[in-house]
Amino acid sequence: MRLGVAGPVGTGKSSLIATLCRALSDELRLGVITNDIYTDEDARFLRSAGVLDPERIRPVETGACPHTAIRDDVTANLLAAEDLEADFGPLDLVIIESGGDNLTATFSPALVDAQVFVLDVAGGGDVVRKGGPGIARADLLVINKTDLGVHVGVDVERMTREGRNVRHGAPVVALSQHDETSIRTLTGWVRNTLAHYRTGKHTPVDPGPMAPHFHADQNGEEPHMHTHTHDQDPAHAGQSA
Repeated sequence: MRLGVAGPVGTGKSSLIATLCRALSDELRLGVITNDIYTDEDARFLRSAGVLDPERIRPVETGACPHTAIRDDVTANLLAAEDLEADFGPLDLVIIESGGDNLTATFSPALVDAQVFVLDVAGGGDVVRKGGPGIARADLLVINKTDLGVHVGVDVERMTREGRNVRHGAPVVALSQHDETSIRTLTGWVRNTLAHYRTGKHTPVDPGPMAPHFHADQNGEEPHMHTHTHDQDPAHAGQSA
C-alpha cells in the first residue's frame, strides 16, 4: 500500500513519518519517498534519525511546485516507488511525503491508496475551519504538535472537534510526539487501513481539487454550502486551463 502524507510547510510531516517508522518497522516492510523542490533535506533528516535502512528512504526533487509531482504528473514518485519495490520488495507499506505545500495539496489516487493531511496547532486554531480538500476529505486528518497548544493560545480540543465537524465525522487524530496514546491511535489507524487494503476491497478516494465550502450571504442570511462544477459553468466555457 502507498500512503501519502501532505500538509503545509512546517506541520511536522517528516517527524510524523519518523514516528510511524519507529513504531512499525519491526512488523512491516517499509519504504519512504520524500518530495522537495530543490533539496533532499527531508530524506536526509529521516536517514539521520535512524528510523530505517537509509537505502529505503528515497528523495524526489520536484523542481517545481510540490503539488505537481504528487497530483498532476506523478511519474517521478511512481518510479521511485517501483525502484524501492524492486530493491527491497515485497514491501508492505511505502510512505510518500509531499513537499510542504498549502491547504490545496492532495495526492492523485493514481499515486497513493490512502492519504493523511497534517496540520499543526502552531498554525492557528482557526486553520481547520478554513477547509480545503485535504482537510475535508483526506482519509485521515492529523492535528499535530498538540503539546504546543498551551504555548500558542490554541484550544486543542476545540480544534479537534471542529476538524471532525468539517469532515462530517471522518477520522481525526490529535497527535503529540510526547503522547504515546496518540501515537498508538495513529499507528492503529495505519494498521487498520492496511488490513482493509489487503482484503482487496479498498478503493482510493480522490479528495479532489476543491471541497464543498461556504459563502457568507451578502444579505446577512445563513451561509450556504455548494460545490463548484466549473466544467458545467457557462461562465467558464471556452476558457483555457
